Amino acid sequence: MHPATDNRPRLLLAMGPGIAERLLTDAHRDRLAALTRTDPRLVAHDLADPTPEVAAALAEAELLLTCWGTTPLTADVLARAPRLKGVVHAAGSVKHHITDACWDRGIQVTSAAAANALPVAEYTLAAILFAGKRVLRSAQQYAELRTDQAWLDESTAWGNYRRTVGIIGASRIGRRVIDLLRPFDFEILLYDPYTTDPGPGVTPVPLDELCARSTVVSVHAPQLPATHHMLGAAQLAAMPDGATLVNTARGSLVDETALLPHLRSGRLHAVLDVTDPELPAPDSPLWTLPNVLLTPHVAGSLGNELHRMADRAIEEVARYGRGEPFAEEVRAVDLGRSA
Repeated sequence: MHPATDNRPRLLLAMGPGIAERLLTDAHRDRLAALTRTDPRLVAHDLADPTPEVAAALAEAELLLTCWGTTPLTADVLARAPRLKGVVHAAGSVKHHITDACWDRGIQVTSAAAANALPVAEYTLAAILFAGKRVLRSAQQYAELRTDQAWLDESTAWGNYRRTVGIIGASRIGRRVIDLLRPFDFEILLYDPYTTDPGPGVTPVPLDELCARSTVVSVHAPQLPATHHMLGAAQLAAMPDGATLVNTARGSLVDETALLPHLRSGRLHAVLDVTDPELPAPDSPLWTLPNVLLTPHVAGSLGNELHRMADRAIEEVARYGRGEPFAEEVRAVDLGRSA
């Protein structure tokens, strides 16, 4: 029981249909009910045209707990939420729903982007290690031949010892990948125009040099006008024969038209969790090329990994309730160069 003078903040869940059921366990809902004055079963799917129940909750809400599919928080929506002071986003980018009207109102914003970065970084590490061992191609050959081969003779160019890995973008994910790579015997290069001190064991280089020197190039830059096709014909041509491109960022960062000839010839390999368009055309060679591992944008949080984002978001709710600043605050000034 809480006292009559209950100072816990009022909170409303706001996200797309079906998301809350995947994001929140019963334990999460119980903790929200303990930390805030909320109905943890009420989820607002449409803040622009809310039901009477949602409209009443929105009018009283001091916090929104959001995730994928949240209605953009326009001036009209915010007019329905006169008491709103903070938005806690239990996912990565807030660009879809945080508008200038939020910043104009002085609303505080936080994101679980750091929690979402971990599974992407783990996927990337696996892709880099598998690329060095030529796991995709050797598995295909083994299944086709179904016999012993002179693998030692065929694998003279394989291996991960003292390979050079190029990381494009010192984003949360890019930095997490670098951390995961440190225990291995890699030379790590970084291209990021905003980072001058990438930490020990990492060498900052221009983009063209990174492409020319790296056995694996992994893309972790944000999708911005300035990064559109940042890996174009010149950069792809500079990559060494047999190198692997890993893209878990956005498909538009790579000029796919320029990439395809290198993949068709077998000169380059690719691990692509994102493409441009997001779903390749039915006749795209990416579906069938033996040197391409194509996955359906699964590097980010899925399944029980969503619970990590919920944990992080609810901890931010707890910090707010204690009168502490958000640990992972998002600022308007940062959005111009972040995902």
